[in-house]
Amino acid sequence: MEPVEIEAKTLIQKSKTPSNDYVINPYTGCVLGCAYCFASFAGRQFGRSVTEWGDYLYVKKNAVELARKELARMPQEKRRGTMLLSSVTDPYQGHETRYRLTRGILRELLAVEYPGLVRILTKSPVVTRDIDLLTSLPRAEVGMTVTTADDKVSRWLEVRAPLASRRLRALAELRDAGIPTYAFVGPLLPHFATQPELLDDLFGQLVDAGVTEVFMEHINLKRYIRERMDQVLGEEPEDVREAYLQARTKEHRERLDVIVAELLDKHGLRLRFEEVVHHDDNDALRQRLASSA
Repeated sequence: MEPVEIEAKTLIQKSKTPSNDYVINPYTGCVLGCAYCFASFAGRQFGRSVTEWGDYLYVKKNAVELARKELARMPQEKRRGTMLLSSVTDPYQGHETRYRLTRGILRELLAVEYPGLVRILTKSPVVTRDIDLLTSLPRAEVGMTVTTADDKVSRWLEVRAPLASRRLRALAELRDAGIPTYAFVGPLLPHFATQPELLDDLFGQLVDAGVTEVFMEHINLKRYIRERMDQVLGEEPEDVREAYLQARTKEHRERLDVIVAELLDKHGLRLRFEEVVHHDDNDALRQRLASSA
């Protein structure tokens, strides 16, 4: 799949996600194409349907130049905000090794000694390439999405993403470099409700990789996401399909919340935001964060 190079008009955007002030998405689309990804709506500006998620990538070839210009215009008081790379794409998907946009943007943030927190969220071990820049920034942290410790499950739902085992090794490498890390266990896979030992194993391996804090979300099964998930689940056994059907219920989420709380305590892990986030509750979460700031 050959990416399409485009000229973007803007780059640094105000964030709509909790705890982030600004967001940078160097790419539109994501070739990892994870079945459950909420960002599958992102290509609609280019006429792409949610079923095409993973089959296109638009490269903002002027992203580094835009970062330089927009950071230069940003008032000093606004530079204290948290900058996220990225929210609706993976900043370290495979084509980053060719285009090096994320690395270039980090260089621009370093050039102005950006004092706010620079937060990375990725599924890719390619992030370790930029350890030199991340350790030089005034404040940086890396979140690695790890939804399972089972490579077979990660290959099923995250067909083109790096294997879970490779992500866990990347977390350990970042820890050894002195970079603060966290794990994004999102989505919280429905089958953990009936097989909590699998989540227990995941938490144990995260701790072994140096993780002390996790951000967790219940799976988002809005209609446009179910269109893609149905394709993946179509040939699965009935009990698997039933687990994903039950995941839409409040009872299922409450059962998982109890399991998560017990296992977090067992492994000594902190839960970011002090709750497993559910997408329908995001507005309430933002209000709580704003009132505590």
